[in-house]
Amino acid sequence: MQEELFTSGRHIPHIDPSLEIWHWPISVYLFLGGLSAGLLFFAGVVTILGKDKDYPTTVKYASMVPPIALSLGLLALVYDLTHPLYTWQLYTTLRLESPMSWGAWVLLVTTPLSFMWVFSYFSELFPKRNLKFNFLNKFEKLLKKNRKNMAYALVPLSIILGVYTGILLSAFNARPLWNNAILGPLFLTSGLSTGAATIILLAKSTKERHLFSKIDLGLVIIELGLIVHMIMGMYAGSEVQLDAMNLLIGGEFTLMFFGFVVILGLIVPGILEALEIKGYNVPVAIPAILILIGGLIFRFVMVEAGQLTRYLY
Repeated sequence: MQEELFTSGRHIPHIDPSLEIWHWPISVYLFLGGLSAGLLFFAGVVTILGKDKDYPTTVKYASMVPPIALSLGLLALVYDLTHPLYTWQLYTTLRLESPMSWGAWVLLVTTPLSFMWVFSYFSELFPKRNLKFNFLNKFEKLLKKNRKNMAYALVPLSIILGVYTGILLSAFNARPLWNNAILGPLFLTSGLSTGAATIILLAKSTKERHLFSKIDLGLVIIELGLIVHMIMGMYAGSEVQLDAMNLLIGGEFTLMFFGFVVILGLIVPGILEALEIKGYNVPVAIPAILILIGGLIFRFVMVEAGQLTRYLY
């Protein structure tokens, strides 16, 4: 009997069967990045439109969240890296064809800009606290003077940041569930929705809550449309795409996706926001919290389910 040796690529470490490379820190990072993008986008738009006095929560109080969220998100991202001490090497080059490369550069610009945005409101946020050093007072005045210029920069940067959180996944062609062009707009819309929900939670005036309830309702409708478009596109695809979508419809992630994301995270808060807009007495915190929870679970589902899909059989 002649012995034959077979070598299979399916046993290469970290490729197959070791498919789950990204864990919970990546999902948290994607959620916090999208949330920050939404908040910074609304703060920038309101400032550009000259409505910053009418909507103080949007430009001042809610904008305190992005610096913290981005910092925590970056810590989660670095924590998940195999060699975190080499993170700096991302900034030794710029590769436009790599979503991770230009995403890292966008974060490098957006994160300090979000801190500067909050610092420009320091005297208004903390009126009883005085800056001890004169150069900090001058820096705050300089930032306040150039606040609209920062807003013009924040709007496109926040859009890129929000889209990037989806493109980061869709760039992986080897994962059928992720290999979908709709993920970029879908993650951006979800990030804007969570941003609007945060503003609703923090807003003190009925006028501001009412406006962002309308905005969030529109974003919920768009997000549901994009999810339907994603599902229909996958069902019109190849067999591996059908198998990938079966994880979300009739598979192990069905309850999480349809129960917690689509129904509790979008449809129910959408209905509650519509009732609130119509004048019914609805606690605004309920739909806002459901939107935030749904947005977080959505990232977990997409990251976990996407890693289980493959072209190898």
